[in-house]
Amino acid sequence: GIPKPTKDHAEHVAEMALDMLDIMPKINIETHNSMQIRIGINSGPVSAGVIGNKKFIYDLWGDTVNVASRMESFGINNHIQVSEITYQLLKELYEFEKRNKIDIPGKGKMQTYLLTGRL
Repeated sequence: GIPKPTKDHAEHVAEMALDMLDIMPKINIETHNSMQIRIGINSGPVSAGVIGNKKFIYDLWGDTVNVASRMESFGINNHIQVSEITYQLLKELYEFEKRNKIDIPGKGKMQTYLLTGRL
């Protein structure tokens, strides 16, 4: 949904996340590594813009970004953890596994789901 808002923004992110999980085994074979990935997704409003005086970067910030970060950091290796909001946007298009509520610092108990595949 950035920089142009779209109704299917969560779908685009879910597809990217699934593709990232799919490519990891190939990357590990090619690099002779055993890297793992955790992906967290949340949906909602964000602030975005270019920041910096000498080195410019485009950045996103806000509560939505913070929750997405928590979805990743409290997730499981080689899985995609999504918030309730994202689950509601995607539940008719993808397969999910409901998790027990997890205690997210600054947010309390949150219901989360693992995005496990396409329908």
